[in-house]
Amino acid sequence: MAVYTEVSDEALDVFLENYDLGRVNMFKGIAGGVENTNYLLGTEKNSYILTLYEKRVAEADLPFFIGLMDHLATRGFSCPSPIRNRNGQALGMLQGRPAALVSFLQGREVVHPTPDQCAMTGRTMAQLHRAGEGFDIKRVNALAPSGWPTLVTSAADRANSVETNLAELIVDELEFAQANWPDDIPSGVIHADMFKDNVFFLDGELSGVIDFYFACNDFLAYDLAIAINAWCFGDNLEFLPEHCSALVQGYQNIRPLTDGEADCMPTLLRGAALRFLLTRLNDWLDVPEGAFVIPHDPKAFSARLRQFQSITRAQLGLA
Repeated sequence: MAVYTEVSDEALDVFLENYDLGRVNMFKGIAGGVENTNYLLGTEKNSYILTLYEKRVAEADLPFFIGLMDHLATRGFSCPSPIRNRNGQALGMLQGRPAALVSFLQGREVVHPTPDQCAMTGRTMAQLHRAGEGFDIKRVNALAPSGWPTLVTSAADRANSVETNLAELIVDELEFAQANWPDDIPSGVIHADMFKDNVFFLDGELSGVIDFYFACNDFLAYDLAIAINAWCFGDNLEFLPEHCSALVQGYQNIRPLTDGEADCMPTLLRGAALRFLLTRLNDWLDVPEGAFVIPHDPKAFSARLRQFQSITRAQLGLA
């Protein structure tokens, strides 16, 4: 989450006129992340998240995001629910940006997850995949391998200023992904960004998942590969096999992987690391001037990628 667009008190009052939320008693920007502008809104009735969708999010995709949260929530999956105004609309305009309110999810992220928390995360991801079945709006993953060449091209000539030999790494890894990416494993709705800051815990249990603005249709196992990248590394960027085994087993307790999915997991892990390396590298190199945003260090994912280049199925608990 981040703040790119400042919202005036007057503009906020106009936006909220169509809602029955009561008097506003708190409104503050949320720093972190790189996609949209987010504010925490407190009223006399409840707390909410107000999101302004910035240029990187296509307005045509918003019905998918809003509809998916509705779909999952009605199937018992714990996630924010869109708040509709008196006209039944979940989307409006604020400061020249499409904007939406969603319910506030109780809980907090864990910075140093335990294997048990990884197992809960794996189970929850599988439950999300199950709950997403039957959602009839489709969204192509714009950050699938077909989208990576553009990201490589835009950053390659500056990549070595961030890390030695980084340009060579991203070019070589793109070639590997293009030659080895699977095309016949199970697919469906995926979250595509289930990092630790998007998973909340409360009183020792996983309380829910937030931030569905990368969600799309893609390989289900690729979502698991993203989660392994996010949850299974220590402070020194070392791979944590016990965390990985717990995450994978938690997932398989709800939705067992096919043999084909297990076979291609090392490739999916490399691809997931490359995807986040590329987007973080481009964001690191091109932070908008004056934006209230904290860019993520891309070197965290070059380190992951190099480790995954030699990972085996057995090391992932998939023997």
